[in-house]
Amino acid sequence: MNLRFISFIVLLISVISTEAQDGKEPSQPNIVVFLCDDLGYGDLSSYGHRTIKTPNIDKLAETGIKMTDFYSAAPVCSPSRVGLLTGRSPNKAGIYDFIPGPKKSEDLRHLVHLQKGEETIPERLKTVGYSTALAGKWHCSSLFNNPAQPQPDYFGFDYWFATHNNASPSHENPKNFVRNGENVGPIEGFSCQIVVDEAMSWLDKREDDNPFYLQVTFHEPHEPIASPKDLVAEYLPYANNEAEAQFFANVANVDKAVGRLLKYLDENGKDNTLVIFTSDNGPETLARYPGAKRTFGRTGGLKGRKLWTTEAGFRVPGIVKWIGKDTYNGTTDAVVSTLDILPTLCELTGAKLPDNKIDGESFVSLINEGKFTRKKPLIWGFYNALNEHQVAMRHGDYKILARLKKDGEYLPNMNNIYKGNEELIKSSELADFELYNLKVDNKESSNLVVDNPMVFNKMKALLKTEYKALLEESHIWDSTE
Repeated sequence: MNLRFISFIVLLISVISTEAQDGKEPSQPNIVVFLCDDLGYGDLSSYGHRTIKTPNIDKLAETGIKMTDFYSAAPVCSPSRVGLLTGRSPNKAGIYDFIPGPKKSEDLRHLVHLQKGEETIPERLKTVGYSTALAGKWHCSSLFNNPAQPQPDYFGFDYWFATHNNASPSHENPKNFVRNGENVGPIEGFSCQIVVDEAMSWLDKREDDNPFYLQVTFHEPHEPIASPKDLVAEYLPYANNEAEAQFFANVANVDKAVGRLLKYLDENGKDNTLVIFTSDNGPETLARYPGAKRTFGRTGGLKGRKLWTTEAGFRVPGIVKWIGKDTYNGTTDAVVSTLDILPTLCELTGAKLPDNKIDGESFVSLINEGKFTRKKPLIWGFYNALNEHQVAMRHGDYKILARLKKDGEYLPNMNNIYKGNEELIKSSELADFELYNLKVDNKESSNLVVDNPMVFNKMKALLKTEYKALLEESHIWDSTE
């Protein structure tokens, strides 16, 4: 064996050893997660919208994996975001509805926040050498930028540039961003572009060559909507009014922002990057509250909207594209959830799963081979459901929904579970079931409870088991927290 060959082997072993000590594999991808706010299942041209142009997001769907049966963790903002971050039902973290500000309330919503002890995607990825950043909306705590509750940095974000909830006073020239604990003040421009500017700035200024996890959480197209005048003018001829043109332009502006970041990755050699694009829940209802005057989101024919446990509440666009790697390319009806992102990223990066029991499943096989069959049912306990069916579960092709009753009376809608209503919730019974075969009826138009008793009885029994387990693990708030 000659000396040159021996020297090569020694050098190779040294490189491998160094990488092992750094806690990262040479094949670890960079990761970008785009999360929109109130983007409906039918709001992208690749998902059927005939007016809004979304060429950059459509290209991701064309060249990557377009998922037709992709679900958020809840039909509303805060619990959906917590589910994505933790891979667990948000009920287990005690996040049952959107988190308002800290105004004291009888049901203790003013206490609600993502608590210490919850393990998240960025926290897990940091253990295997990742640099991490959040740019956009946080909405996982009632006290934002306040040491009384853990902030994004506690949950693994090295760098964060965020707002508590919506961009204020609107998407245009927002003034409520905070950067690593410091108020930024007024910023000129539109929120989605500002967020992407910040993401690219962070990437430019990084002093390490670690792989990165970048979570880009747009405010759009949630109210208060504001869009660039040139885009609004472009859509006015195709809209029923100026308000609808504002909404169309709002989604189109998000697409432009996504395109800018993708172009940056391409031009800066980030040719090993896994990109995930989705939404936190379905589209808002026009005029549901006074400020909802430009909420013209579409459901793609699905039933309900945001705050519903029917499909349009939480079936959302889901796109995965691994830039620089030859993976599966196509459209799939595999049942996938945002809960699955954490275990998927852990498997891809070599990170260990959290000690906390998670509800998601890795869909690496879908990315690599186009095949994924989930074993765990997806269950939602959303106690403020506008369609009154507060519990829903999807398993295989079927979905079952139920209302909650106590002593013959239906439970009222509730925003939070605390000591004052714990007994009411836990002693209630599932009732008024509905059953749908989503494979052939994703509009939930034909209730099969009577026509298919065999499937109904199996699904009802499974729902009772799964819902009981969810209740047992749900966090109950009390005034001492």
